[in-house]
Amino acid sequence: MAQFFVIHWIAESAWARPYSWAGNNISDLGNVRCALQPHPEPRYICSPEHGLMNVSFAALGVLFVVGAALTGDALWRRGRAPALARLLLAGAGVGFGLAGLAPADVNENQHVVGALFIMAGGNIGLVVAGFGLAEHVPALLRWGTSMLGATAITAFGLFLSHHYLSLGMGGMERVAALPLLLWALTVGVFGLIRPAGRMEEAMSAERVSSAG
Repeated sequence: MAQFFVIHWIAESAWARPYSWAGNNISDLGNVRCALQPHPEPRYICSPEHGLMNVSFAALGVLFVVGAALTGDALWRRGRAPALARLLLAGAGVGFGLAGLAPADVNENQHVVGALFIMAGGNIGLVVAGFGLAEHVPALLRWGTSMLGATAITAFGLFLSHHYLSLGMGGMERVAALPLLLWALTVGVFGLIRPAGRMEEAMSAERVSSAG
């Protein structure tokens, strides 16, 4: 997931005209042609590193699908809620893939479908995931997951209705899109720390057993 933020920075830094987190969509970084874009807000788009950005979108999509498929009992409870959450999160991965394969100025309809998979389906998946994470996942992370999803869904509704609350079009889009990525990073770190913690517990138990 971290690769997305690194490549985002590389792509935005390549713009001759300054790229604005408030005035530009994330998708603007993947647009193939240099042109004035009138919708949803007028802005000039020219992204020299659009190819790199679209590869990043596609890679992010693959990582999401693989992560949703492989985490299993290490992260999730059993039941319908976890299954639904994983399905929606995998769908968000498909959305990132569509966004990368179909830049907004090449195939707008396919790109919009991808965005819906991410900011509608993926964020609903976050809300559901809060109720489907395993018992050993800290309560703060479980409740925080649902809160992030609810916040992002609200932001997506405001974005669609052009109510940006002084954040700008790009700012509100980021409130709708980035919680999903930040959650994935957090869960990834938790997944790395958890096995180390289990190993330490096992070693401690073995030392106690040997002493006894």
